[in-house]
Amino acid sequence: MNDMSSKIVKSVSTIGAMTLLSRVSGLIRDVLFANLLGDKMAADVFLVAFRVPNFFRRIFAEGAFSAAFVPIFTEYRMHKTESESQQFLQLLLGRFTLILILFSMAGVFFAPALITVLAPGFLADPQKYELTVLATRITFPYLFFISLVAASAGMLNTCGRFAAPAATPVLLNISLILAALFFVPYFSHAPIALSVGVLLAGFVQLIFQYPFLKKEKLTIKPRLLAKEGDEIGNEGVKKVFKLILPAAFGVSVAQVNVLINTLLASFLVTGSISWLYYSDRLMEFPVGVFGIALSTAILPDLSRKYTDRSIQAFSGTLDWAARWVFLICIPSTVGLIVLSQPMIATIYYHGDFTANGVMMSSASLVAFSFGLTAIVMVKVLAPGFYARQNTKKPVQIGMIAVGINILMSLALVYPLKHVGLALATSIAAFCNAALLYFSLRKEKVYVPGKGWPLFFVKIVVAAAMMGAIIWWMKSEPEQWLTMSIWSRSAELSALIASGGSVYLVGLYLMGVDFASMWRSKGVES
Repeated sequence: MNDMSSKIVKSVSTIGAMTLLSRVSGLIRDVLFANLLGDKMAADVFLVAFRVPNFFRRIFAEGAFSAAFVPIFTEYRMHKTESESQQFLQLLLGRFTLILILFSMAGVFFAPALITVLAPGFLADPQKYELTVLATRITFPYLFFISLVAASAGMLNTCGRFAAPAATPVLLNISLILAALFFVPYFSHAPIALSVGVLLAGFVQLIFQYPFLKKEKLTIKPRLLAKEGDEIGNEGVKKVFKLILPAAFGVSVAQVNVLINTLLASFLVTGSISWLYYSDRLMEFPVGVFGIALSTAILPDLSRKYTDRSIQAFSGTLDWAARWVFLICIPSTVGLIVLSQPMIATIYYHGDFTANGVMMSSASLVAFSFGLTAIVMVKVLAPGFYARQNTKKPVQIGMIAVGINILMSLALVYPLKHVGLALATSIAAFCNAALLYFSLRKEKVYVPGKGWPLFFVKIVVAAAMMGAIIWWMKSEPEQWLTMSIWSRSAELSALIASGGSVYLVGLYLMGVDFASMWRSKGVES
């Protein structure tokens, strides 16, 4: 295994481990929310208020900023002097911070308009609408803090430091858990207490980055204006901002789809937004742990390889990542579908969360799960464009995917209600992934390695075996609602362990070499 392959594997492992910790703490947070808020009005209010800044965070901070910044910063670190890199960072952070301040102020001021646009169904209930506006005004400045956290993460990731940025979301979950336990009893409305927890979490996450940045000598003093001799640094800043707007749309497809779901679900019965949220959170577990780990780790590597004009190695990295997407996501899809109700019942069926909420959330989880492989594949294929500083093509493809999602949502929301919205998201994800794939093939920067058809068949056969075993072993649906929490947890754990074992053994017997795949790229199966 060459040195660069070793670094990518180590990076994916590190990010995956930290993200797993984040997702587990997030699961604990959601269990607490389900107990505290259930699937009633309070849950819908907080989830909409939290989703608004999160939407912009994922687009402009973690998504677009990273996509535009990492390739440019990689180029500066490889081919410019340390002084020129410092100029670039100072000017970029100064201007980015000013934009964030202005945008956050605008978000607080225009919160009523935002809620009117994003959740128009709330207008029918004045109390629900006003409470959501107030909660949004409290949560929106979180965008300022978390965007600077994302900028710090981009710098650290480019330097090969992945652990601290990947672990940072744990602090958000801890803050919200503490807010639920200690703030809620003292506030008249639980969503307001949790919104205060969100804002405090942003500040804590930003402070957490400082020692790691200092260790890498990246504690930069921001500047707004370029001075004489800053021409090279200023040129890079202009390039980042030129790339960031199209990148914002390119990475926003999934988030736009979520907002469309929220908008349409606001017209459905109370609880619909919550059902979509809880099921989406479970579907996002493999996306976060594995998809984000792959995407984050390969972007700096792809940027370096493209800068060095190593196109064959560039293609090899994409192929290696794509194989792991199928290897992990296909069995995850099967597991989420077969175990949808047991998982929802085990994790959320406590306190104010109702039996009807279990049924409704499990139905949307099945619909979301169909798109899991495509959603993760988008995260792997998109860096193939961003690493080459090409943000226009993902925009074009993203516009098509959003259009498909809108059409399918409108077509399916009437007959299938909230389940139709989840299914529309999955359909749009497949269209997005397919168009990205064929575009990379057309541009000849990604050529799939040998052995793909047989490799795919082996995965499907092993996943089918896994699904059959789980289906045969699990209790009847109604039994999951009458079991104790301990019985549900024990049976679910046994089902997951049994299914996973069958899948791994099946692949091993069919000759899939996990160790070889993990160590190298483009391995034949």
